[in-house]
Amino acid sequence: MQFLLYLSNFMIPIVIFYIVGYGLCSHTDIFGAFVKGAQDGFKVVLKVLPTLIGLMMAIGILRASGLMEMLSARIAPIAEKADFPAVLVPLSLIKMVSSSAATGLLLDIYKKFGTDSHEGFLASVLMCCSETIFYTISVYFIATGDKKHAPVTKMNWTLTGALIATFAGMAASVWLCRGIA
Repeated sequence: MQFLLYLSNFMIPIVIFYIVGYGLCSHTDIFGAFVKGAQDGFKVVLKVLPTLIGLMMAIGILRASGLMEMLSARIAPIAEKADFPAVLVPLSLIKMVSSSAATGLLLDIYKKFGTDSHEGFLASVLMCCSETIFYTISVYFIATGDKKHAPVTKMNWTLTGALIATFAGMAASVWLCRGIA
């Protein structure tokens, strides 16, 4: 185990030296490739930025309007029957849109219930067992496209699969945390 810990400290420098060494041996312009990759990454960021701003604004509007609390109150009785604490309903809904906003809600849960409580522990596992579905779809499908740079538009099966996987992750987190904390 100590060897793995020791090796893990050197993995990133080893990978960097390997890439530089490979580039030198194959007579590749490493810095030029790095600059081109950085330029391509910047173009992707510029394409995706309006979507990110829209998502952040939508989350802010949802939280400020009270719609999340109203929706959570409606879902809470069903969630409680499934041993899912009602206080985690807003977290599970926001997590589908934004991980950073969900992290803010997670910190609120920690402050209210504590990290060692059932709610705190389940919220932590829930954050790991779910994905930011709408963020991921909007960012990655806009950033990718065909050779004419048209964004991907047929994502209905992706959304269906992502929702099923997220609800399976939520169910798994509830099952994993039964009787803990």
